[in-house]
Amino acid sequence: MSLAKVARERASAAYVGMWRDVAEVARTSDWKSPKLARYTTGDALSVISRSMYADHRNGLVTKGEPKNYPKVISAEPEENPREVLISDCGDSTNWLKYRRDSGELADDTPGGRRAITAEVKKGAGGWKVARFAVEAVGSC
Repeated sequence: MSLAKVARERASAAYVGMWRDVAEVARTSDWKSPKLARYTTGDALSVISRSMYADHRNGLVTKGEPKNYPKVISAEPEENPREVLISDCGDSTNWLKYRRDSGELADDTPGGRRAITAEVKKGAGGWKVARFAVEAVGSC
C-alpha cells in the first residue's frame, strides 16, 4: 500500500475518531477529558474544549451520535502526505443537547446535515485534526 493511501486512511480515521470521542465526552460535557486530545490538537482541541466547558457551565449534555461521511479532498505533499484536507456532510439529526438536571431537550431546533471541512496533520502523536469548520444545518 502506498504512503499516500495510508496517510489518507489514517487521516480519515483520526477525523472520524475525533467525532466519536466528542460524542462520548459530550454525554457528560467533561471539558477536561483527556479523550478530547486523542485525535485533536491546536485550534480544533481548543474549540471543542471551550464548547464542552460552555455546555458544562450551562448544565447541558449531548445525547446520540453524529454520522460522518468523510472524503479526502487533498493530501500534501503528494508522495508522503503530512497534511490532509477532509470534506464531510455530517449529520447531527440524532445528536442533540439536553438539560442535565431534567433530561429535557434544550433546543427545539432539530439537527441535520452540515458541511464540514477539516485539516488533519501528521505529527509526533500521529494523525490529528488541527482545524475544522462546521457550517449551518442544510449546508450540504
